[in-house]
Amino acid sequence: MDELMHIALHVVEHAVEDTLRLVPFLFLTYLAMEAIEHKAGEKAEAAVQRAGKAGPLVGALLGVIPQCGFSAAASTFYAGRVITVGTLLAVFLSTSDEMVPIFIAEQVPVPFMAGVLVAKMVIAMVAGLGVDFILRRLRRDGDHRLHIHDLCEQEHCACEEHSSILGSAVRHTLQVTLFIFLVTLALGAVIELVGEDALASFMSASPVLSVLASAIVGLIPNCAASVAITQLYLEGALGFGAMLAGLLVSSGVGMLVLFRTNRPLKRNFAIVGALLAVGVCCGVVLTLLGF
Repeated sequence: MDELMHIALHVVEHAVEDTLRLVPFLFLTYLAMEAIEHKAGEKAEAAVQRAGKAGPLVGALLGVIPQCGFSAAASTFYAGRVITVGTLLAVFLSTSDEMVPIFIAEQVPVPFMAGVLVAKMVIAMVAGLGVDFILRRLRRDGDHRLHIHDLCEQEHCACEEHSSILGSAVRHTLQVTLFIFLVTLALGAVIELVGEDALASFMSASPVLSVLASAIVGLIPNCAASVAITQLYLEGALGFGAMLAGLLVSSGVGMLVLFRTNRPLKRNFAIVGALLAVGVCCGVVLTLLGF
């Protein structure tokens, strides 16, 4: 009973920590979106549309910064149709989450760490630009006008009843923060019950299968996923290709925010499929090349 209580307290503690550090990113994102909606109007809409094609380049650069809050911000912006699918995908692919802090703590050579970051960033840019290009050619890129008003209606926040930008941003932030905490708590409990040893065995079955296994683990919308993948690589349980596949797919809690705020759901699953396809393909190619 005491051991079970200790595990429960440990899970709750980490869920609180993982959630609280995202609150500033979420709040600033919603504050920016409310400012766009209330102040910028049609001029902001035109500016976003003009810069749309370069979005994946900017998204990849921002995502590579070691904070999972950027992926949460990108999901929120996409839900409001401020950014394109390609930009969102670029942020997800380049997001480094806990990789950099672990590399630094383990005194991994700076050139190697920089190489991994550059590789993630380049792949993110190419994939994001490619997705946007294909969707434009197929005329399936959808309506990229600002839909922040639609997001407000979906969240039932009654923003129009209040003139305060700050109040609307706070309401959005609290709603999404609660959702992230509950899901993170559940995922943390599963990870604790399964155990790191079982996770290591699952991901190190064979060089090629480990790529798929690592990518599947990377899809877990929790900072613990990138921690586990990075540690397993440093311990020799994963090859470089498998590690990169998992880290490309690992977008932190951005995926939680996406499913919480964006509709229709089938579009979210399509984004997950594209993310997984890019990660697995890159990992398999690198593995077959002997990396």
